[in-house]
Amino acid sequence: MNVEIVGGGPAGLYLAILLRKLDRGVDVRVLERNAPDATFGFGVVFSEETLGALRDADPETHLEITDTFARWDRIAIRFRGRELSSRGHSFSAIARKRLLEILQERCRELGVTLEFGVEVEELPDADLVVGADGANSLLRRFGDFGTKVRPEGSKYVWFGTDHVFDAFTFAFRETEHGLFNAHAYPYDERMSTFIVECPEPVWRAAGLDELDEQESLAFCEQLFANELRGRELYSNRSLWLDFPKITNATWHAGNLVILGDAAHTAHFSIGSGTKLALDDSISLAAALARRRWDLAAAFVDYELEREPYVQRTQDAASESAAYFGRIASYSHLEPIQFGFNLLTRSGRITHATLGVRDPHFTRALDAWFGGRAVSPPPAFSPFELRGVRFENRFELVESSVAVSEEGRTSREAGIRPGGKILLRLSHAGRRGATQPRSRGVDLPLADGWPVVAPTKRPYGPFGAIPGRPDEDAVLDAFVAAAESADAAVLEIDMAHGYLLGSYLSPLTNDEDDRLRFPLRVLEAVRAVWEGPLAVRLSVTDWHPRGNSVEDGIAIARAFAENGCDLIHVEAGQTIHDDRPQYRRGFLTALSDRVRNEARVPTLVGGHLTTLDEANTIVGAGRADLVLLDLPETEIDRPLPLSNSLLLGEVRA
Repeated sequence: MNVEIVGGGPAGLYLAILLRKLDRGVDVRVLERNAPDATFGFGVVFSEETLGALRDADPETHLEITDTFARWDRIAIRFRGRELSSRGHSFSAIARKRLLEILQERCRELGVTLEFGVEVEELPDADLVVGADGANSLLRRFGDFGTKVRPEGSKYVWFGTDHVFDAFTFAFRETEHGLFNAHAYPYDERMSTFIVECPEPVWRAAGLDELDEQESLAFCEQLFANELRGRELYSNRSLWLDFPKITNATWHAGNLVILGDAAHTAHFSIGSGTKLALDDSISLAAALARRRWDLAAAFVDYELEREPYVQRTQDAASESAAYFGRIASYSHLEPIQFGFNLLTRSGRITHATLGVRDPHFTRALDAWFGGRAVSPPPAFSPFELRGVRFENRFELVESSVAVSEEGRTSREAGIRPGGKILLRLSHAGRRGATQPRSRGVDLPLADGWPVVAPTKRPYGPFGAIPGRPDEDAVLDAFVAAAESADAAVLEIDMAHGYLLGSYLSPLTNDEDDRLRFPLRVLEAVRAVWEGPLAVRLSVTDWHPRGNSVEDGIAIARAFAENGCDLIHVEAGQTIHDDRPQYRRGFLTALSDRVRNEARVPTLVGGHLTTLDEANTIVGAGRADLVLLDLPETEIDRPLPLSNSLLLGEVRA
């Protein structure tokens, strides 16, 4: 078997090591266009999970790498003149140049042929060809991989510095042009990586688009002088870039297979690029061993194993990239809450897990919420909204009432629960006159009443064609219902394709001013209701021609400016064939954006099943109130009596 690997980065070198270990009779050659000591970047971060995989795959390489590591367990967040410190986070890093030296050395030990300064112009003639030649892969030209490349996140530039940080440091600097942030971490006893990023409008406003490499370095050096403590930044072709998110429909074509950045990229803010590349190498080598060098079968195994994990990682990386792109929207948060929001942004850290890693941090957060040194977690802190006090953040109970006969969903009467009530005023619109949901969703009644909507299109394939609503009558019905309401919070339903929600979406309303009638209703209800007033809003239609998240945030902002006290965050169901993204806590990220970009309190549900989720959401400022869906448990129940005991009782 003759193997040609194009690309002498970590993925290509590590695969070469594993293939030679697998079969010493295999001829493995690595072709790299650059010199052996050339590298573009500074340090590489490893997680404990990655180290475990390296140890199992090749203990010798693992030992060499870990002997060189810089290690630390602290994250420092520098924001608004404060430094927040959180411990219990395990990090390890190594200079990229040193990592390549170790892998090259190991390749030579195992008899791998390494050739540097080689430009590959055509597909190598070998039994197996591996494209490990990075994001700008040349080998992708030789196969139909379905490659897609799109920029994501902010503008960024990658430096090194001789200031050795003692923590993974996030630093934020507000300027007249906007917010800049830096990611910095040590990778050996002399040097640290220092990445600066900012949204493109900020980058242009600061004139960075017109500066050369050295001028840009000087700008960043001055901006982050406090962090650098008088030390320098170093450039290694350090230019401002857009991060390319690369996906491929398939990772193989004939005898050619791609891995690492050639197959996929993940934004640097979650530090998974090298991990993904090395894990690809381990998976491909294992698949070749398992399938005894049957390339077609091994490639299928490799993709089936790696693609789901890579996709999840890319999704998390995209969320993280977008988070840092809008980080300025969180600048109003107090430092402790800002820090907790940052630490929990990916969902991998929660209030409970951080409490195990760093109980001092969560105690400080709880104390800030509770106002005392020893306070309960955030979800148990009180909250006040227009004079109504909530003793905790999850005590609201939903109840719904139709404002008119024609506004009913079905003939079933609603049940009014006990507790602190959020009373929803609803008009079903074209989703009305349907059978009870126990029989199916949006199934029309055989003898239903006329339905109304701002569109003539029925909601579902069997739905009735709606007529035009009498807007004055609808408005009067909402006002009358509000005047007679008895609740802690009154809510107007403008979500899920019901009447008022249908007005808001371009999918169901052709008007230029889609806020016209919903705002009339909001203002009229506000005039007669003195207590907290909420709007239940589908923040996004989950449809390419519908309202985007940005549209939903603008709508929420308009409602807040016209008397709405609380946005109840929902998504989708504006039309029956939307493209939902349901998962546990699927509304939390939307609530986070609405609360912090529209600057309006929010209520969020979305299948939240634990108090830890509530504590994390409230603690991070992603919502003010939550709707919990706690499952019933049978932790404590009476023991059944045995048959023998029952028989004994009968005889007695």
